[in-house]
Amino acid sequence: LMDLPACELHTLGEIADLVTAARLSSTCKEKLALALKNEAYIPKLLQLFQVCESAKNTEGLHLLFDIVRGILYLDKDILFEVMFSDECILSVAGCLEYDPCLAQPGRHRESLAKTAKLQDVIPIRNPELRQKIRQTSRAQYIQAIIMPNTTDFEESFLSTLNSFISSSREQILHGLQKDEEFLPEVFAQLTNEATASEQRCGLMKFFKEFCAFSLMLPEKRDEFLQTLTKLGFLPTLKILMGMDDLQVRSAAIDILSYLVEFSPAMVQEFVMQEARQSENDSQLIIEVIEQIICNPNPEFGGDNQLMEILCALIDPGKMLAIASNLEIFEFLDIFYYRYIHVLTAPLLAHASEEWYEIVHYLFFVQLKALFFLIDNYQAAEILASVLELLSFCVERHKYHMKIYIIKNDLLRRTLVLMKSKHKFLALCALRLMRRIIGLKDDLYNHYIAVGNLFEPVVNAVLDNRNGCNLLKSALMELFEFICLKDIRFLIAHIVENFSDALESVKYIHTFQGLKKKYEQEKDRQKEKLN
Repeated sequence: LMDLPACELHTLGEIADLVTAARLSSTCKEKLALALKNEAYIPKLLQLFQVCESAKNTEGLHLLFDIVRGILYLDKDILFEVMFSDECILSVAGCLEYDPCLAQPGRHRESLAKTAKLQDVIPIRNPELRQKIRQTSRAQYIQAIIMPNTTDFEESFLSTLNSFISSSREQILHGLQKDEEFLPEVFAQLTNEATASEQRCGLMKFFKEFCAFSLMLPEKRDEFLQTLTKLGFLPTLKILMGMDDLQVRSAAIDILSYLVEFSPAMVQEFVMQEARQSENDSQLIIEVIEQIICNPNPEFGGDNQLMEILCALIDPGKMLAIASNLEIFEFLDIFYYRYIHVLTAPLLAHASEEWYEIVHYLFFVQLKALFFLIDNYQAAEILASVLELLSFCVERHKYHMKIYIIKNDLLRRTLVLMKSKHKFLALCALRLMRRIIGLKDDLYNHYIAVGNLFEPVVNAVLDNRNGCNLLKSALMELFEFICLKDIRFLIAHIVENFSDALESVKYIHTFQGLKKKYEQEKDRQKEKLN
């Protein structure tokens, strides 16, 4: 075995050098780990930590940080059992607070104590299982502290610690699945109005981790999903998504995202069943849409996750796994009859001069007038999200979306946003029109021409003629596409109505190409007549 220096204050520098040097050789790591274990050396070091902290010995505390981190970097199971034990964990976390690179010490002990307090609310009767959960949580926290930049270390760095955590999680999962009362009790506490806010947050955080790990294990996934279905978890999740607590709501959205990723059929089947059986407003798909259009902080990206969820739920291609073509068509009938107006409400309200006329069917969506202002950045972000979803619908729901757009004159209302000072919002409006024209549908083209819907687009071209930006490029691409695909009906409409206005942008060859195509078509028509 390796000889260790006496564990005293004046030898801390020597101990730190020894631990650092041992990491260079696998043999030295093994010998040092055995020596630390056999001589009960770690508890002695942690006693010195108490002495240094009481005496405010900064040099000693910095050395102890290097020593404790170095011992963890040895990556040995026999040491983890000691360091993550009830007797040692707080002192280990305390040593890691005194990183010489930080201006102020960390607050790891406070975080661990808070986590332990939240874990006490988890309804687990088996004391061994509760202890395993506590130990695993500590290991994960310490791993997050000490894990360096992975680019500086080999892929196998801390592989034993990773395996230790993974193995502990599997033991916890197995133990919880054996307890038939665990999940029903968790669901009951989460939805009980009498449950304290802090307690609900702790339960939700634990359950989110439990779901994430259960779904990542292929051999356990199906069994776990069957259990959730049997217990009616999706109605519970819907309630949690509607709660005022931001942390609970965020965790519920994360869980729904996991379910959509690993078992989209399960969620789609629930959504389709709700659509067929209920006409009330408390449905999962309405909850998702409301979360998108009522998000107070869309710039933080939460709406992107919700948009992905909604797209997955209304994608006909993904529904084929659980439903026939007829059933999918019936679901889309319900979606466009009952749900789509909730999604388009901000757009329709913003485009309307008297937006209060449409608020009567938004009694369940509490939107304020400020939301609809074109120059409000948050409103612009949400409107952009709505337009992205509508572009998705144009491509995936060709029949239903075409009827909805023409019936509600949706494109005209959308193109009002071309005047927005937020260029990203103007781009989203233009992208919707580009998707529609990309379908090369005669009915759409007729709708655009009769409604003179190129006028706001041409105005945008004139406003941006001297600029060099993404919007200008997107505008040019739209006209180039029409010219390249030889969409004659639109070419004739553009040339006959806007050729004079576009004379000022002669230097752009696209418009000259449109005019040339138009003249060629006229010549062909004359030849036919002759």
